Amino acid sequence: MTAEDYLEGQIILIDKPLKWSSFQAVNKLKYILKRQYNLPKKFKIGHAGTLDPLATGLLIICTGKFTKRITEIQAQAKEYTGTITVGATTPSYDLETEVDKTFPTEHITETLLLETTKQFLGEIDQKPPVFSAIKKDGKRLYEHARAGEEVEIAFRKTTIHEFEITRIALPEIDFRVTCSKGTYIRSLAYDFGIALQSGGHLSALRRTKIGDYNVDNSVTPDDFEKGIE
Repeated sequence: MTAEDYLEGQIILIDKPLKWSSFQAVNKLKYILKRQYNLPKKFKIGHAGTLDPLATGLLIICTGKFTKRITEIQAQAKEYTGTITVGATTPSYDLETEVDKTFPTEHITETLLLETTKQFLGEIDQKPPVFSAIKKDGKRLYEHARAGEEVEIAFRKTTIHEFEITRIALPEIDFRVTCSKGTYIRSLAYDFGIALQSGGHLSALRRTKIGDYNVDNSVTPDDFEKGIE
């Protein structure tokens, strides 16, 4: 690759490490590319769909003129794998915050789990987590949440194409989901817990696909740096 290649536009598939923000991953690549190729200050680079710090997996990074394709890539269906832990909820719907309530799980059977997934297939109404980056009254929802402020969050339409249970080891339930843009898997975990007449939160998440792009073809930021050097 040359500097011109990256300015004209490249799509880079990154396997985002745990606890990295998507912003950190983009900044890391920007630093590597600018250092290696002496790219201009206004070199464009961005990602096509945020992954939470507690999630790993496919982060698509576009450079140069390909940053114009970000909206098109973001609109494609996504696949995730992960773990829902039932019997407990957290305010953030994941492990960012501590457990706030516990619930019984003795009634949860394999049959109940498989039947309950059917409730979430197709177009559903979903409420984003209060610990999310959506703006309300000029502030991010997580800013309201951390300040102890209660805000009304509107339901949004989203589509779940597939929802498959891949392992049951209560209280842990592993899953695979394919869904439309704008789906919050944390909210799905929380709502799934309620539908089971228990509680639930997301305890692991990995994005495996965006459209035809697959995490199997991605590299870690460190491996990208080694390849460039």
